[in-house]
Amino acid sequence: MALTSMKAIFAIVERGKAESIVDEAKKAGAEGATIVYGRGTGEKEFQKFFNLHIESSREIILIVTDKDKVEPIQDAIIKAGHLDKPGTGIVFTVSIDNLYGLQHREDIDT
Repeated sequence: MALTSMKAIFAIVERGKAESIVDEAKKAGAEGATIVYGRGTGEKEFQKFFNLHIESSREIILIVTDKDKVEPIQDAIIKAGHLDKPGTGIVFTVSIDNLYGLQHREDIDT
């Protein structure tokens, strides 16, 4: 498979929601995902709760997939994470120029 046919899907969601979002992405064609924990640095990163400041934590989902699978996977992520509503997270794609170390299931079976 040509490397230019691959894309990376990134989704940044509220902490605790990534597992269920990844489950839906897999149903839509994703072969796997990586979940990384992070925190925002914007002005609204702290919320007041009982007079305490609570840092806003996030989960970052990374899925590498074929270009032709991006749309259904991204749609599943948006639906599962309610990302069509403001303040729930973001999702975007990035083209991949060079990729090493990734094997498709078809490559492993042969």
